[in-house]
Amino acid sequence: MPKEPQIIISTQDFDRLERLVDSISPQYAPGLDALRRELDRALVVEWDEIPPDVITMNSTARFIDDASGKEYELTLAYPDDTHLTQGTVSVLAPVGSALLGLSVGQSIEWQIPGGRTLQLRVLAVTYQPEAARKNRPQG
Repeated sequence: MPKEPQIIISTQDFDRLERLVDSISPQYAPGLDALRRELDRALVVEWDEIPPDVITMNSTARFIDDASGKEYELTLAYPDDTHLTQGTVSVLAPVGSALLGLSVGQSIEWQIPGGRTLQLRVLAVTYQPEAARKNRPQG
């Protein structure tokens, strides 16, 4: 099995996700164990230490399937927010927990309905809340 890429999570996301994991029964969230594993192996840093090319909660990123060349754009969301816009994926979905903390150039395998596996590589983080917060004028 290939080594999993290093992932980075802000303390704010980590705390909120820990509370989420503790509040949901695995019976209702099959991806809970995967998210728990990601949290256990993450490098946790303050929000202003997150590099701008890392997928954090509420980030939008572009991906390419290396096999087909097809591109995707997804926003990583909390379960209650996935209905807000098209193209969101819950952090509790297998692909959602796999995307958390990845940076541009890193890849993941994503099994889609029908059993086929995509090899998704992060092309760009087009929106990241932490970067937007850093770039906001102080006032």
